Amino acid sequence: MSMFKHILVPVDGSAPSLLAARKAAELSKEFGSAVTAVYVIDPYPFTGVGADFAYGQSQYLSAATAEANTTLDAVKALMDEAGVAVSTVVGEGHAVHDGIVRVMESSGADLIVMGSQGRRGLEKLMLGSVTQRVLGAVRIPVLVVRE
Repeated sequence: MSMFKHILVPVDGSAPSLLAARKAAELSKEFGSAVTAVYVIDPYPFTGVGADFAYGQSQYLSAATAEANTTLDAVKALMDEAGVAVSTVVGEGHAVHDGIVRVMESSGADLIVMGSQGRRGLEKLMLGSVTQRVLGAVRIPVLVVRE
């Protein structure tokens, strides 16, 4: 009987998040778990009005989506190398942890594996703010991978 059926790995392109993806690949092999990698973008980072705003918005969205796909492709390559199948999702959320929680619920994940800090460059000793918030928002186990 497998301990974890479905592992969710939130990634943001940072070294800690790719380390977490490697750890998720190992666990997947050990438990036979499905793996989903999620990259969350904020679809509405701006407030404003008018045509300029709409143009800026669509430019931002395509850049953010491209960045998400680049990161998810890297995770896919890393998982392929480990011989692990992975589903990839571009999540949306005004706060990153909201997007993660939504994908967790829709995927039925029963374990989250994530880096201790991501893009936000916080002190090494502190848990990243996104990780902190995910821990506060979910009831499933969260494995925090440290560098």
